[in-house]
Amino acid sequence: MKGFYQVTETIKNQLLADVNVNTVTTGDITRIDLSKQTMFPLSHIIVNNVGNEDNILRFSLSVLSMDVVNISKEEVVDIFIGNNNEQDILNTQLAVLNKLVQVLRGGTLHQDLYQLDGTPNFEPFYDRFENEMAGWALTFDVIIPNDISICLSLIHISEPTRQEAIS
Repeated sequence: MKGFYQVTETIKNQLLADVNVNTVTTGDITRIDLSKQTMFPLSHIIVNNVGNEDNILRFSLSVLSMDVVNISKEEVVDIFIGNNNEQDILNTQLAVLNKLVQVLRGGTLHQDLYQLDGTPNFEPFYDRFENEMAGWALTFDVIIPNDISICLSLIHISEPTRQEAIS
């Protein structure tokens, strides 16, 4: 069955193919040790829910893409940019997620039947976790074929009787 494993692995592999992603995680983000500098830039996959519609499964996903904000000790010269790399992070991590969306919308993943449905939403965040980080939260739906058929449930394999199971 093409399901949970394949969707999360496919999204993970697509993210890791980007030069602006070092690590991809999934599950409860509070269980990830975000204090390790070597894992950044990091993308995190969250499966919000899965809908079962006729012949498809609809995965509602969120992907957080982030990096650690570095603050310069130099005096602020440009108040628009500030003395950190926050805008650089927002730019590169938006590009990471935008590429993922485009590949799901009409690229190789779309051709492999991992298809974007609806309009994805990008929401920036700043200092959301224990480290000072910045990045984007992308929420979107991916539909895949549901390869579980009702025909499979019509086959009935009888349970062995207690006597048959003992012998």
